[in-house]
Amino acid sequence: MTDKSFLHRRQWLKGSAALGTVALMGLPAAARAQAADPWARAKQIADVFAKPLPFPKRDFVITAHGGKPCKVHQVAGYPTIRARGQVTTPVPGSHDSHPALRAAIAAAHKAGGGRVLVPAGDWYLKGPIVLLSNVHVHLAKGAHVYFSASPADYARDYPEAQTVDCGASGRLVLSRWQGNDCFNFAPLVYARGQNNIAITGEDWTSILDGQAGVPYEDGSGPGWWSMNQKGAETGALHQGVDNPANPPLAAMAPHLDAAALARIQGDRPNGRADEKYLPALSEAGVPVDKRIFGLGHYLRPCLVEFIDCEDVLMQGYQAVNAPFWIHHPVKCRNVHFSKVKMESIGPNSDGFDPESCDTVLVDGCWFNTGDDCIAIKAGKNADTGYGPTRNVVIQNSVMNSGHGGITLGSEMSAGIEHVYAQNIDVRNIHYATDPINTVVRLKTNMNRGGYLRHFYIRNLTLPNGVRLKPGFYKPIPGGPVPAGTVPTGGGAVITFDCDYTPSFDLVRSRPPEVSDVHISGIRVANVNTPEGAFGCYQAFVVLGPVAHSYNGPADRPVLPVRNVTIADCDFGNAVRADAPWFIHNARDVTLRNVTIGGKRYNEKLSG
Repeated sequence: MTDKSFLHRRQWLKGSAALGTVALMGLPAAARAQAADPWARAKQIADVFAKPLPFPKRDFVITAHGGKPCKVHQVAGYPTIRARGQVTTPVPGSHDSHPALRAAIAAAHKAGGGRVLVPAGDWYLKGPIVLLSNVHVHLAKGAHVYFSASPADYARDYPEAQTVDCGASGRLVLSRWQGNDCFNFAPLVYARGQNNIAITGEDWTSILDGQAGVPYEDGSGPGWWSMNQKGAETGALHQGVDNPANPPLAAMAPHLDAAALARIQGDRPNGRADEKYLPALSEAGVPVDKRIFGLGHYLRPCLVEFIDCEDVLMQGYQAVNAPFWIHHPVKCRNVHFSKVKMESIGPNSDGFDPESCDTVLVDGCWFNTGDDCIAIKAGKNADTGYGPTRNVVIQNSVMNSGHGGITLGSEMSAGIEHVYAQNIDVRNIHYATDPINTVVRLKTNMNRGGYLRHFYIRNLTLPNGVRLKPGFYKPIPGGPVPAGTVPTGGGAVITFDCDYTPSFDLVRSRPPEVSDVHISGIRVANVNTPEGAFGCYQAFVVLGPVAHSYNGPADRPVLPVRNVTIADCDFGNAVRADAPWFIHNARDVTLRNVTIGGKRYNEKLSG
């Protein structure tokens, strides 16, 4: 099986990249002058979403197709990955409303579009919600959708999801897992190749519940989160240990000689673990239709994933307990993510990860996540055919727990450009027990390569600072930056990490390029500790590409981070008052009216 639309979509992406230039050049001279202001471009992106998507005004209620509410009870499980406790789940033998929901979506699509309504109540679904063109699925006030805690329900035949028979692994869908394409479990909400689609809620009592901390319904394990190292039982298989279901890489890539195979996989431990094996398949040039995961494997699905869709709305609901990333649009255009609340303290529970998308607006959302609140991505290893991510606006949102607040990368091999973030309240209300690690975070390495450019941020407030305990950089031994000295994993308000987890990737032959980043209006308040009042460990870290980590051809330049401005910011008190910032392989980092520990800085830095 091959994705025959792939080449056509690459051409579509190239065309969409040209749209912004054509539109700009067609403006009158006065308007072009205004557009020279980067925030004028941000407004232009946001204005794309001023007009609502056009759905016919007719409802398809799931109860008319056989849907029935279920009863719920509590069982022992994991409310968060960090603690056991009681979790709410449908009682055994609950009515499965999944066939009713599928029938309502099919009827709405056949009629030319409409709204599929999930009324108030608790609803049990033994399978994914698969959206089709011109269909709007709406959760009423008080509607709580529980997706079954059974991986087999996401490896069955759903023709509307374009499933493929993958033998013992089940019937799987085309997906992307941490930047690499594969066939895997269906995401719990999914669409591929659809236009004009929406999933919405009336308010935050309208809930999509991934039940990732609920034990598997057949009693075979603790639940989705146990596929990750953090939730796995002692001795159990998980994504980070060798999986005997994965053939040796040589069998999958017979075209490669021993030297090439060793370069990709080497003899490191757990080279056939799912999380390492998939990127190795990409690096080895194994076709996507041979990258089979699903049953017998440990790559968890996203809660919501849309691939190759246009005119997409996600709005007004609450998403909880996601198996993996919470929202993941891939190769989509015109994506509106509005007034969504996320509560998922699980492994890899990123809130919103647009990947290889063009024209995205995030507005009025609430993030309480187990990983990055927002992480903008664009492929990994050789999987760059979907193109870059560009034209993203993030605004008017609240961020609490998370590894990073606004993150670019780390999977960004096809490039990221023209990203704008403004008016963000980084409340960090769990600062005493589960603090946000860093707020503005750029991460890449010598494997992911690509580019990060034209990134603009203004007006961020941090009333409770960031994590004060540093998460130190772990370099390839022998490099110029010693281990245990640079807090790239947590502790700085702004982090450029261009050597992110370098030892995870054996092939490190794609130096990244990072430039044109402009940050202003960050306000950090201190929190009281026994050692004093602090807002951060260090104000900012700019760790440019580390040439020592590179192992590719000698003719590839390793460029510094360049053209960065940090202006009109107050970072509060830094724990490292003696070294309030760190710079490596960067030039033209300009500080303008920057205050750290009460001292004002106006200078240009290089290192």
